[in-house]
Amino acid sequence: MGCSSCSSGGGTPNGCKNNGTCSSGGCNKLEVYDWLANIALPAGQSIYDIVEVRFKNSRKAFYRNASHLTLHIGDLVIVDTAPGYDVGVVSVVGELARIQVKKKAQNFKAMEARKILRIANQEEIDKWIKGRSLEKDLMFQSRTLAMNLNLDMKISDVEYQGDLSKATFYYTAEGRVDFRQLIKDMADKFKVRIEMRQIGSRQESSRLGGIGSCGRELCCSTWLTDFRSVSTSAARYQQLSLNPQKLAGQCGKLKCCLNYELDMYLDAIKSFPKTDTKLHTEKGDAFHIKTDVFKRIIWFAYPGETGIIALSPERVAEIKKLNKEGVKPKDLLEFTKVEKVVEIGYQNVVGQDSLNRFEKSFTKKKRPNNKKRPSNSTQPNAQAGATKTNNPQNTSAAPNPNKGNNGTKRPHQSSNPNKGNNRNNQSQGNKNAES
Repeated sequence: MGCSSCSSGGGTPNGCKNNGTCSSGGCNKLEVYDWLANIALPAGQSIYDIVEVRFKNSRKAFYRNASHLTLHIGDLVIVDTAPGYDVGVVSVVGELARIQVKKKAQNFKAMEARKILRIANQEEIDKWIKGRSLEKDLMFQSRTLAMNLNLDMKISDVEYQGDLSKATFYYTAEGRVDFRQLIKDMADKFKVRIEMRQIGSRQESSRLGGIGSCGRELCCSTWLTDFRSVSTSAARYQQLSLNPQKLAGQCGKLKCCLNYELDMYLDAIKSFPKTDTKLHTEKGDAFHIKTDVFKRIIWFAYPGETGIIALSPERVAEIKKLNKEGVKPKDLLEFTKVEKVVEIGYQNVVGQDSLNRFEKSFTKKKRPNNKKRPSNSTQPNAQAGATKTNNPQNTSAAPNPNKGNNGTKRPHQSSNPNKGNNRNNQSQGNKNAES
């Protein structure tokens, strides 16, 4: 049972579209996968009777299954509250609930926990869904009442109790707020018991949800359960610019993800020298400019010069050792490691030739060599007529002796097609003259 829209069973659900038969709890916030569900308990061991129940958004609590009901993840149950009852969704059962109790509530006393009364029936589910549909309108009306009283507070969420006898208002405020008159006005207008609960900015973001600057859902509204303090030193260790607009999340505080890679940076920086390190050379004293933790490069520069010199942490330690012995190198350039820059060109990895490989080429097709016209026909008409008169045996249909069988020219012979004909005409004229 993922959400209230699925539990109705009628119409088109807005969640996983399984009409309340979700087995994985995909619609739930902070859902838990029971990886111990198919593991049988040892012989003689009873099932753990503490169950984790989830309410609206990320609010969860532990209840005792005193009646030994057969519960599964996703079941709607009626739990005991003071006074009345509430409706919640079972999120963790069995041995996994024992692990959750040790993790989240170390001083938890099982005998003092409230009980699970029964599995919810259809009438109680309908009342619970009705309360969820009234919460948005109730929040807007309460904001109007708070504005009329000029209270410096922001009501961010409202949660109805399962029996619709109580409404809990979650608000954020920078200081202390006197909302006694607000509670009286709300009770007169809404006809329910009112409870005001102040939450922090991070808890507000986790309840409302949203999309972060990374393009994904907020960590606090999907999987993050504990909110650790984040300081600006985490950004300094990671060489990030101290821009509050980029480092702050939707809650207005520093992003929780600044702590994710902080331990790795702290381990890597241990092998780096301090930022106030000075390297003494004959040219002058070089000062630290910046550090690249991933490439393991430290840049130094001489005062009054614009160029910077890149050194590895090992080279810096070597220079510091020389300075400690009273030796000054001539220049830091002697310790730089020159690497050849290999330019990576285009590589046809997937077998694509070019971007315009699908475009049609409209170039004029050339005729094959064997289908070309004879070379005699390309001569001027006068010369062609004279050649035909002097050599009646030379016709366009006769094969060209200067070409091979396939119509290509022989490279060792002359390319002039009329050169042989002129020699034949001259020799024939000489014979006629002798006769």
